Amino acid sequence: MSNQVNSMNKGLTVKDLVTTGIFTALLFVFVLVGGVFFATNPVLTFFMPAGGGLLAGPIYLLLIAKVHKRWSLSIMGVIMGIIWFVTGMHWAFALGYLIMAIVADFVAGAGQYKSKKLNSLSYILFSLGGTGSYIVFFVDPNGWAQTMLGNGTEQSYIDTMQATANTGILIAMFAAVIITSAISAFVGCKMLKKQFEKAGITA
Repeated sequence: MSNQVNSMNKGLTVKDLVTTGIFTALLFVFVLVGGVFFATNPVLTFFMPAGGGLLAGPIYLLLIAKVHKRWSLSIMGVIMGIIWFVTGMHWAFALGYLIMAIVADFVAGAGQYKSKKLNSLSYILFSLGGTGSYIVFFVDPNGWAQTMLGNGTEQSYIDTMQATANTGILIAMFAAVIITSAISAFVGCKMLKKQFEKAGITA
């Protein structure tokens, strides 16, 4: 146990940073591919985080198996947040991923990055970061709309979102993210069994 803790607390090496960067790029692509179908539709856009969470679990868990050190997941969140922001997403979308990546990092770290259950929970929490923009939408729809109009979103798209939004959609959005990311984490654990055994990751 002490060796695991010492390994976790060691600083990130150049190799760790490169690995984190590569997996962050892969993760971003998988999240984008999973969510793009929903994002283009103003009625279904609320389920973009769920779509994004469906495919990226194996990549996320493999990153933990490869690095399993503090701050790797946080750095991933910073990079993804920057990418989302510069590509025109609402600032809360970027901030959501950043905050939840840090939370996810500490959750996985609570098990020294060796617990399948905590790593899977970590991924679910990370995936919930994608709801940040939509939370702001429900809290301050007018402010959200002004920001997105400034980012180039069409008024008709926003009008349809506002006409569609209700409490049921909000609840369904969170439930869908939890379900899809949990499925993705489960599949990832099955796919990466050998890699996990090599990294010493257990139930």
